[in-house]
Amino acid sequence: MSLFTRVAGRIALPHIGRVTPVEPSSATGLVGQVYRQVERDFGMLAPPVALHSPAPPVLAAAWTMLRETLLVTGTVPRATKEAVAAAVSAANACPYCVEIHGAALTGLGGGPDAQAIAAGRLDDVADPRLRAIARWARDPVLGAAAPFPAAQLPELGGVAVVFHYINRMVSVFLRPSPLPPLPAFTRRGTLWVAGRMMGAFARREASPGTSLDLLPPAPVPPDLAWAGQTRIADAFARAGAAVEEAAVPVVPERIRYLLLTRLSEWDGSPPGVSASWADAALAGVPDDEVAVGRLVLLTAQSAYQVGDRAVGAFRDRDPRDASLVAAVSWAALTAARCIGARLPDGAPAV
Repeated sequence: MSLFTRVAGRIALPHIGRVTPVEPSSATGLVGQVYRQVERDFGMLAPPVALHSPAPPVLAAAWTMLRETLLVTGTVPRATKEAVAAAVSAANACPYCVEIHGAALTGLGGGPDAQAIAAGRLDDVADPRLRAIARWARDPVLGAAAPFPAAQLPELGGVAVVFHYINRMVSVFLRPSPLPPLPAFTRRGTLWVAGRMMGAFARREASPGTSLDLLPPAPVPPDLAWAGQTRIADAFARAGAAVEEAAVPVVPERIRYLLLTRLSEWDGSPPGVSASWADAALAGVPDDEVAVGRLVLLTAQSAYQVGDRAVGAFRDRDPRDASLVAAVSWAALTAARCIGARLPDGAPAV
């Protein structure tokens, strides 16, 4: 492990709130395996991954989806994938991810186009292909026709779907920015330096499939048809099975059905200007299921509205970090998968 990786890890883990992540020095078993892969392939122990560590199989699931879509060297340039990540994050009002992936895109040579995507000024993106892809990614339900070849759908659709998941997790567990409060000039300079470092890491080659063995094989469900017959479909299937298994003892069947019903009719718009819409949606739900229901609904449909009230009520019912991560992860991935299910079928590539 490099000195930078050790220092960056110590700085980054305090970004995580509401759960206590596993420290790198004490990471063993599956957590240790994932941490080593993250440090090798991402360049540092990224907080959006490490926040999952109280629930090791869920940690492996998040990493597998992220690695096999964004990081693996495939047919789509990494800069294009970072543009999708930044655009989806902007659509989901996730400033933490916008800053990180906007900086990475800048470091890869995105220049003014990267800044425009991060700021949501898509009309100012000079590259017409990148502008079209960013507009597609900004669609909250990915309903527009994809402006790229069908063979690229597993990679670019995969990045979009995984960031619909990651954004929701980050909104619940991380602070709004990876940087401390800084004057505007200092902030710009810090982001420029971060972009240079992240761009260097993003240029590394990452071999496909390395993370798959972290989780057992699982059947590919119909909602992953967009991923075709690819390792990306395999990654999402394994990850989805792990997240489902972790959530079984935590999220009641009634709450699962309620969320799936709402998502089937959802157009991606925020359900309300305040979180009170969740209380109305839970009318008639037994009292002992309201706390988990509220957390699940808010996470899936407006994760930025998850506050201490929702988390505290859940913890009153189940104080374990692993349970909180499992419930939030299930809600976030269910929403992301429902969004992905609206994509066209992917090409049968390997």
